[in-house]
Amino acid sequence: MNAEPVLDLRGVVKVYGGTPVLRGVDLAVAADEVVVLIGASGSGKSTLLKVANLLERIDDGQILLGGTDISDPRVDVDAVRARIGVVFQHYNLFPHLSVLNNVTLALRRVHRVPKRAANDRGHALLARIGLADRAHDFPDRLSGGQQQRVAIARAIATDPELLLLDEITSALDPQLVGEVLDLVGELKASGSTIVMATHEIGFARQVADRVVFLAQGVVVEQGPPAQVLDDPRRSATREFLARVMR
Repeated sequence: MNAEPVLDLRGVVKVYGGTPVLRGVDLAVAADEVVVLIGASGSGKSTLLKVANLLERIDDGQILLGGTDISDPRVDVDAVRARIGVVFQHYNLFPHLSVLNNVTLALRRVHRVPKRAANDRGHALLARIGLADRAHDFPDRLSGGQQQRVAIARAIATDPELLLLDEITSALDPQLVGEVLDLVGELKASGSTIVMATHEIGFARQVADRVVFLAQGVVVEQGPPAQVLDDPRRSATREFLARVMR
């Protein structure tokens, strides 16, 4: 595969209060690839996603988005973030805006899409996620699963080059997890480039093109799901999976 990676982390180091959280991470993500990050709490999964979206600055290394060095301190942060869709475990919807206006906010404010065109796109996305009839409701009228689906619709409304998903089911009741993961599966099928941190090992097996196991800020093992999850080569990977799959 000679095409330029969508996201390319090279020797990335992040230190919090003297403690390294990412220790020389290398990770290249190809177009249309779904990369799932697994690992214990504190392994560096969320930090990796934060530095990729410039929510945190790195201490060493380099991050490229579509070949552009976005770790350069002179970079236009807002312009970079406009190219990336992000969903966190807490939906972070604006409570004072309707569902439709939450979905279309970045389209209108950041990408300067006219209101009518933005609303047409918003309605189409809400129909796609099964919430066409909730466009004018406020977020507090929705279940957690519905709110998270709206957050995903908001993230993909701008047709981003890269989608970052951070433990998007961890705050949901178990019966609501499936509806959110089904939507991620649909995004994969439509050709989205996704980096996703999750503790849902079964889902990682279904949706990932590549699974990356992080421990103590280091990529310990990576490869296709069948290899990493079912026949891991490293003892640390085997021990982690034995704990989480009991």
